[in-house]
Amino acid sequence: MHLNPYGEYAVLLAASLANDWPEDCAGIEARAREFGMTGRFETRPDDHARTREVIDEWLRMVDAPTEDERARLLNETMSVAAAYPRLTNHDDEGWHLHYRDRNQSLAHVLTAVISVGTALHLTTRGMHRIGRCAAGLPGGGDCEMVIVDVSRNGTQRYCSVRCANRAAVRRHRARTSVRR
Repeated sequence: MHLNPYGEYAVLLAASLANDWPEDCAGIEARAREFGMTGRFETRPDDHARTREVIDEWLRMVDAPTEDERARLLNETMSVAAAYPRLTNHDDEGWHLHYRDRNQSLAHVLTAVISVGTALHLTTRGMHRIGRCAAGLPGGGDCEMVIVDVSRNGTQRYCSVRCANRAAVRRHRARTSVRR
């Protein structure tokens, strides 16, 4: 048996959905599979809209101004998605834990997976290791991408090399214009 903690892949999936929203449920399912989820999803007609609500609630947590507020919002989400952990061996992956009941809708499954995965990511790596690209912070530009810091040293601040380079150029220009 292996423990399936819904860790890094779940929070990366949430960021991917937040940064590039799929146009339909099939796109959400494809993205979930791209990030390592297997098994069958019970899709319902309102799942696309409901999953958008899941991501919007997750973004409220990402944008929370304090760690206490971040924890409060995440706890609130996890309480809605609560289910008894259960052993499963779907798709011959080996026995592992799921933190959701059987036959839940796609939106409900993603609520459980994303909230538990985010909680595990933040508690094991640090409450500061999720946020918005520093290039979008005041004075930094217009990027609003979510970043999930999975770096070894916990210093990831930009969503891409492009944003990091643009920010460095802005800092350099600001320094050199002051000297003139």
